[in-house]
Amino acid sequence: MKIQNYKLTEEGIDFQLSPNKSERFGNGNLDTIVIHYTAGGSRASSVKTLTNPSKKASAHLVIGRDKKITQLVPFDTIAWHAGNSQHNNRIGLNKYSIGIEIDNAGLLSKSGDKYLSWFGKSYNEDEVIQSVHRNQSTSKYWHSYTEWQIETCKEICELLIEQFDIKYILGHEEISPNRKIDPGPAFPLDKFREKIFASSRSENGEDIPIIPKTGKVTSSSLNFRIEPDVESDKITKALPKGTLLEILEEKDGWYKVKTDIEGWVYAKHVK
Repeated sequence: MKIQNYKLTEEGIDFQLSPNKSERFGNGNLDTIVIHYTAGGSRASSVKTLTNPSKKASAHLVIGRDKKITQLVPFDTIAWHAGNSQHNNRIGLNKYSIGIEIDNAGLLSKSGDKYLSWFGKSYNEDEVIQSVHRNQSTSKYWHSYTEWQIETCKEICELLIEQFDIKYILGHEEISPNRKIDPGPAFPLDKFREKIFASSRSENGEDIPIIPKTGKVTSSSLNFRIEPDVESDKITKALPKGTLLEILEEKDGWYKVKTDIEGWVYAKHVK
């Protein structure tokens, strides 16, 4: 697989230009990849939606379960995939990111021995995982990704890092946490990007940042300290149950986390 003239080139990849796009990226703006699931029934149905002018949505790529890829927008052009979003004090991530949609039904509900999508398609148990979403607290059912989809997405991300100044790989759920839940826990996002960026660092010696994991306070309250030590001074009042945290570092059973400020919390009270 290669990138030529801002398009992927290889057998099995087709290009269908979406009208739902903006101008080219501003100089130096493109530094992020955002991963989504389609919440649709097939690659073809998702491509149809993402090329429909009335939907006002698109992405750069759709990676199908049928082992085919459709590109909808050239990599030098802004696609409409992120919506109302924020990261690193920037809003509107469309202006900074390439959007990759992966053909996946997303959140499922159980009915007897079948698992149903929001659009009524049923899936067998071997296509489903049960897990807790990073931004939620209860276990739910999720459509699994195929190994081919994950490996193909990895290869594409590595190509994009080579071609552009990509520093971040994010899930839609991380840039719009109160609005979106994709790609969901069936996609191994943390391990995925850690593996990619670790490989990139070993190849060129550059320190490419890895976006921290997120966690949630599970105890009724959790002390927030200056250092990872129970004798260390508290920074502020205890964090209440359910507080969302960015996990920056782990050390001896403690997490360095970020809310509005940075500090240390006892890891066993964070999920």
